[in-house]
Amino acid sequence: MIYKVLTLNEWQSAKELGKIVTNIDQNDGFVHLSTSSQLSATLSMYFKASDKVMLLQINYEKVKKLLRLEPTSPSSSRGGSFYHLYGELLMEYVSKDWLLDRGAFNVPEEILIQAEIDDLKKL
Repeated sequence: MIYKVLTLNEWQSAKELGKIVTNIDQNDGFVHLSTSSQLSATLSMYFKASDKVMLLQINYEKVKKLLRLEPTSPSSSRGGSFYHLYGELLMEYVSKDWLLDRGAFNVPEEILIQAEIDDLKKL
């Protein structure tokens, strides 16, 4: 599973445009995505100022041809590899969405379970 986190303003724009456009994605030339095991750090590092965010589950089958799994840059504080989508992230690629409230951002249980499953597969 792959996910995109948006501010409420970004979410409103996405619903109006029919596609997800963020400043960081435009600046970097690709759409930043997270796996379930990467979500906690993404929320903590990039959404500190937000009281609420939208968490979007992206349908992997619909976007797999646009994805690249790439290592983080050497200057990044994060390790590992991340999915980057090269192309437009259309709203029709969103399979599920959740409104998350700050309170350590309560990630839905099904995502936490998926993160554990993903980690077990690595062993």
